[in-house]
Amino acid sequence: MDYTQERVATLHDYGDANPDAPVDRATVVVPMTEREYAGLAAEGVLSTLEDLSPGRVLVPLRAPAERVPAFCEWLEGFDLPLEVLWCTGPRLSSLLEDAGLAGEAGKGRDVWLALGVAASSEYVVLHDADAESYSERDVPKLLAPLDGDFEFVKGYYARVESGRLYGRLFRLFYEPLVAALADAHDAEILDYLGAFRYALAGECAMTGDVARSLRVQRRWGLEVGTLGEAYRLAGPAETAQVDLGFYEHDHRAVSGPTGLGDMSEGVADALLRAVEEAGVDPDYDTLPERYAQAAAAFERGYAADAAFNGFEHDVAGEHEQVATYREAISPPGEDTRLPAWADAPLTPADVREAAAADLDAVR
Repeated sequence: MDYTQERVATLHDYGDANPDAPVDRATVVVPMTEREYAGLAAEGVLSTLEDLSPGRVLVPLRAPAERVPAFCEWLEGFDLPLEVLWCTGPRLSSLLEDAGLAGEAGKGRDVWLALGVAASSEYVVLHDADAESYSERDVPKLLAPLDGDFEFVKGYYARVESGRLYGRLFRLFYEPLVAALADAHDAEILDYLGAFRYALAGECAMTGDVARSLRVQRRWGLEVGTLGEAYRLAGPAETAQVDLGFYEHDHRAVSGPTGLGDMSEGVADALLRAVEEAGVDPDYDTLPERYAQAAAAFERGYAADAAFNGFEHDVAGEHEQVATYREAISPPGEDTRLPAWADAPLTPADVREAAAADLDAVR
């Protein structure tokens, strides 16, 4: 427990924070894939939203056609003003291809499609559906700072479960990489990116204007890319982060096609693109080694923290992860981000119409 402020306004929960918030003027975006169907975590999230009465809940859904009817039927069982945006239907896919936006599909593209529709609301909240510790206070806490002084709000929380420290990609890769960059460059964006207590959290909120202006990563790196855009659009003065307590949700392996190793490449690409766009010129010849040196200090600190709390801690495994993440550090590749809706070659109405037609066809 602390009350420390960061480079961005940091709003703490000292026990029972439950601020008044414009929930009825917000669209809550909850991306889902077929694996969320009737899952306990997703059930808990949607049931909790029922008690909050948001203005709208928008579910961008990535699932094969044969799974969509049952998924929609399940979602209709919740007492919510809920709209499904099927992101992988044929008409919507053709619409994106005609607009030159086909490219790679993934969570980022799903979120981008939803943001176009959601931005008609005054406020937009974005969070995942896999949180087992989801609280009825989470959405109000994310929204409250927007109804006043701020334009973008990020959630943060402790990734501590069953006597172990999680959040490995954040604390072993993101944190030390930002620290290594900040040691070599005096730049406001590095102060900004270093201020977030859990930068890889999927929970955030923004004004409709910011939602219309975001360029969005297609897959991995969505959360970091969003922070880079928040720096461009809102800046430190219009950004806040709020305490969401403890979060329990899915954990990923390090290796494999959807593992933390692959994710680290997307995180590095998004992070380094953001700092380059803000005027930082990283020395890529020395950055991997400087990252590894910074990571060693973070490893030592987290090992001490785990021991202090009597937690199980795999020192050798964490060191191996740092070696894996080091390989992800290289200049950003081709910029495949989806454009801001304010500049897009199609409209949210086009997307909504195509997605609705796709749903009608499979139902």
